[in-house]
Amino acid sequence: MVVSIVHRATGSGMATVGTALLVWWLAALAAGKEAHDYFWSWFTGSWAPLGYLFGIGLTLSLFQHMASGVRHFFMDVGANYELKGNRMSAWATFAFSLTATILYWAYLTMGKN
Repeated sequence: MVVSIVHRATGSGMATVGTALLVWWLAALAAGKEAHDYFWSWFTGSWAPLGYLFGIGLTLSLFQHMASGVRHFFMDVGANYELKGNRMSAWATFAFSLTATILYWAYLTMGKN
């Protein structure tokens, strides 16, 4: 039940935050260099920690949503209804999303000074 709720929450969160960031970026792009530079300052300048928090949160949401979507796909075709397997796959979605997020951000930041 928790994985299903988290699946819906991550999908809604990605849609809401992702759309807001996309619209902000497009508006900044249309407004000119100063606005565009301000937008990027949230991810590369003094606001970078907050930008990284949003980036990591969206990445974690993406991997969690993807993993639970695959899990739901297998359940939709009639597999994985036994309690033990169902519970293990639910925990596996969380383990996968955390591991994939850590690996992805380690890859992105590796080599930066």
